[in-house]
Amino acid sequence: MKTTRRYPAILAAVLLAAITALPAQTDLSFEFQAYPTGLIPGLRLSKAMGARAEWHVRLGYNWIRHGDAGVHEDERGAGFGGTLGYDRYFGESRKGFFAGLRCDLWRNTIEWKDRIGQADEVSGTTRILVLQPTVEAGWCIPLAARHYLAPTLALGFEKNVVTEGEPTGEGAILLLGVRLGFRR
Repeated sequence: MKTTRRYPAILAAVLLAAITALPAQTDLSFEFQAYPTGLIPGLRLSKAMGARAEWHVRLGYNWIRHGDAGVHEDERGAGFGGTLGYDRYFGESRKGFFAGLRCDLWRNTIEWKDRIGQADEVSGTTRILVLQPTVEAGWCIPLAARHYLAPTLALGFEKNVVTEGEPTGEGAILLLGVRLGFRR
């Protein structure tokens, strides 16, 4: 069996261990965000700071399909990254409406093409380190004693802070998301 086939089982075991070992007032959630040119699934760990605030970290994977919305005629790629953020809740016990700030850092590899279908078609690979500060708002809906659902809307800016290769797309980003979480 290939090592890559073991990743889902290893990830499930780590998640199960993390859920049982979490200290009080710590959340573990699956987070999914979609934007016009990509998808970001991730795992998020949040630590309550009183009844109305929390700090969080996220590890995620960014699937990118800029198409012709970037610098080149076709840009697509992927990469791993993480988030550090803060949310402020306006309801008691971290429920209801919340707003926050977060900053993502992504290490992406972009495959790009220009003059597609022509005899002089050009292609290449660019590796980028992306800094993405974002403001976010959402609504935390309790589902059961310890589970919740939180739809979110975020607006940010992607800035390629390190580029190895040809420049690729960057700029404003609008993300629609959802979290499904477990509160300890």
